[in-house]
Order: sequence, then structure tokens, then C-alpha cells
Amino acid sequence: MAAIVQTEAGRVHGSSENGLSVYRGIPYAAPPVADLRFRVARPHPGWDDVVDCESFRAIAPQVPNEALDSMLGQAAQEQSEDCLFLNVWTPATDDAARPVMVWIHGGAFTIGSGSDVLYDGAMLASRGDVVVVTINYRLGALGFLHLPALEESNFGMRDQVAALRWVRDNIASFGGDPDNITIFGESAGGMSVASLMGSPEAQGLFHKAIPQSGAGHHGIEDVQAVDHGQQFCELLGVEPGDAAGLQSASVADILAAQAKLEEQMLYVAMEAGKQPEMPFRPIIDGEFLKEMPINAVRAGQADGVAALIGCLDEESKLFAAMVPTEPPNEEDAIAVMDGLHGDGRRLYDIYRAAREARGELATPYEIQTAASGDELFRIPAMRLLDAQSQHNEQTWCYLFDWKSPMLDGALGSCHALDIPFVFGTHQVAAAFAGEGVAANGLAELTMDTWLAFARTGDPSTSNLPWPKWDSESRQTVVLGESARVEEDFRAEEISAWEGVL
Repeated sequence: MAAIVQTEAGRVHGSSENGLSVYRGIPYAAPPVADLRFRVARPHPGWDDVVDCESFRAIAPQVPNEALDSMLGQAAQEQSEDCLFLNVWTPATDDAARPVMVWIHGGAFTIGSGSDVLYDGAMLASRGDVVVVTINYRLGALGFLHLPALEESNFGMRDQVAALRWVRDNIASFGGDPDNITIFGESAGGMSVASLMGSPEAQGLFHKAIPQSGAGHHGIEDVQAVDHGQQFCELLGVEPGDAAGLQSASVADILAAQAKLEEQMLYVAMEAGKQPEMPFRPIIDGEFLKEMPINAVRAGQADGVAALIGCLDEESKLFAAMVPTEPPNEEDAIAVMDGLHGDGRRLYDIYRAAREARGELATPYEIQTAASGDELFRIPAMRLLDAQSQHNEQTWCYLFDWKSPMLDGALGSCHALDIPFVFGTHQVAAAFAGEGVAANGLAELTMDTWLAFARTGDPSTSNLPWPKWDSESRQTVVLGESARVEEDFRAEEISAWEGVL
């Protein structure tokens, strides 16, 4: 058994595992149940006995994506509205004041948890002598429903803020430094990181940020969020103004209505060749977010924060595999790219010419997925890099181009492929991430890079010095079979997005 630690709410004990002390399922806020459903997280009232934190606790209610869980090796987990727990891996509960890394999971703001198998913090904590924290937060309608009748909003995002406050106030007792906190997350977790960078409510709660495959363009305006909320209520069979009805609805019914809305806005859209939209995401409510995160960052909201920002080279191939359809012809691809950019014909021709000049595949499928990935992830990342580098020179850019062996290589360097290398858990998901000497080397380099950044704000390692981001040269460190620095990588395609987004 690991040492008993006194937190502000009460004492906890964890387990000793391979030289680490691990505390799973620490409550960081009051359970958001009964009258606290659809309410901003309240402080935990505390407890008298020592809480057993040797096992993970319940995750936020969700409809699991079974295909994705199978791909990543994730087993089913217990679910409950009482889900506001976090997990800590630490080399020791002493006064060493180690860097702290707080992971915010992704999953389109509707699935995932801090206890997913790929997010095991043991390798990072051991390798870097850091404290790793992973968190749960409310998802879907329970986390992001926005209606005037509810009076409060952004429950899931404010859960993240509550978790960061817990870290600030308690992490010294777990051997961490509350003055050196890095937040990092992928996909919806990366969007969360960027949203926290743009939120006045999160200011001062972290010092470094790593948004992975998620940037600052994904906030939703108040009016549009209300519209989504009204559509959700129609599917649930509750009037949008009936706060009591929403409070008393069963979790099963909420998840069913949420899944129908998500299917309409995500998967039906993809099958129809339209750009998918997440119905639940951070809301520009005038309080948590006063404007789109990218604009807040551009105005200097995160000026004291060092940032490591990037994505993968073939992000959209994961989504294409999840919604299998016939490969598009040129006309189909141009129609989709019209929706992405406004001038699909011009965009298609630029991508085709650039890919052919580099000797890359230039089929309609390759062109469409490349453009879609750029619109969703790479261009927003570059806009965020430009915005933050105006205020903090410790701004750095990466791109992953390691390729997954899964589906005979069809996934390429797709969305989420960086996660197992960041955590050193690639061997758990070898079918997806790959294995062998090169995969092990990439995991070691990636962990050392993230750890160096968490320690100092500079991702450079002894083997790989990094250039700072500059909006002119756009120097990017590419991580894959080998690591290299590229200047203005894929410049032809990137130039096509000037004035867009």
C-alpha cells in the first residue's frame, strides 16, 4: 500500500507499483448528481475515513464506440453520473516539487475517461521523474447541454477547471510542484487545452500547454448551442424550458437522445460527404469563454503559457475507416472540399499538383482526406501557433508522420496515433501503433520531448534541438521513422488556406 496522503477534502491511500505510488479514483469535486446535475462542479464536502484509491472509479456516462475500443484495446468500464475522479502516478509523496503533467482525454466530448488503457501514467512518471494526473469530466449532454432554463453551462469544461484547482491545492502532497503544471490532451482533449488557454476562469492554473490534434476553432456560439440543446430535448421528449424534466430524466434516456443527435450531426453527415459537427463542445457563454479560444489567445489571454502544438500528417484516415464508404471520385472529392474551403476545385488542384510533385499518391481519396485533416487539425494548429507566438516565444510545432500497420496500412499517420507514443503504452496497442525497434525508439523520443517541455518549456532533448515557431519559416519538427526539422512543410497546401479559418 502507498503512503496515506492528506488532501484538503480528506485522506487517501493508493498502491505501490514498480517504484511508483499510484492513487486511482480520487474525488476532486462533489458528485454531480441529483440537484447538482446540470450544475457547475461544487467543492467536495470531504470525508472522515481514509478513502481507498487503489482502483479506478466510475467514468462519465457514455455510449462507448466499440469499434474504437477494440482498435485501442480498451475494456468496458463502470459508468456513473458520480464520475468526477482523477488519478495520480508519482515517484514519491515527498517534497521534491516535480513537474506535473495533467492529461485531458479526448473522444468528441462524448466518450473516453482518464482511466483508458492508453493513458497509464506509469512510464512517463518513471522515465521523467514527474507527477502524472489523468482526469474524468462530464461528457455529452450532461457536460455540455446549453439552455437558458439551466442557468449554468460548460459543466464539462468547468469540471476540468475544478480538477486543475484540485491539482494546484493538493499536488504538493503527492510530490508535485503546483508552480509547474503542464496540461496536455488529444482531440477533444486538445480542444479542451486550447479552450482553457482562452478562458479567464482557467488563468493561472497551468503554466504550459500541449494541445494535440485540437486547437482553438472549436468553440460553439451561444445561439447555436441553444439550437443543439433544443434538438436534444426534442429527441429526449422534454420541453427545452422544463429544467425539472431535464433534472429527472434517466441517464439511459439522455444517452439515447444524445446518441441520436450525434449520429445525425457526425456520421450521417460524413456518409453524405459533408463536414461532421460535434453537437457538444465548449460554449462561448460570455463567462467561461468570452470569444472563440483562438481569438482570446490572439489577444494574449495565455501570454504566460509555453505551448507545444501539433497534429498528425493523415488525421482524417481514422474517420474514413470508421465510416467506410466507397472511395470518392474526383467530383465527389471536390464537392466535399467545397464545403471545407469554399473553392473545392482550386483546392483540389493545388493538393493534387503538390502531391504529384513530391511523388505521393494523388487519388481523390488521398486528396480529400489530406484536405479534411488540414481543415480540422493542421490549419487550426498553425493559427494557434501564430496567435500564441505573438505573446510567448516558447511556442513550438510538431507533426507526427509515423504510420499505423493496422488495416494493411490504410490508416496511415492517423488521428490518435500519437497517444501511445506520448505515454509509452504503444506495446498495449501494438496492432494500432506498431512494434519493434523503431516504434520503441519513437516512444522514447516522444516521451523525452514531452517531459523536457513539461520541465522547462523547451521540448529540445540532447538528441533533438527544436526551433521555436516563426510564422514566416514555419519550422516544424516531424516525428516518425526518424526525427527531422522541416521548413514550411507542405507549403503549397498550407498557402491554399490563407484567408480561410
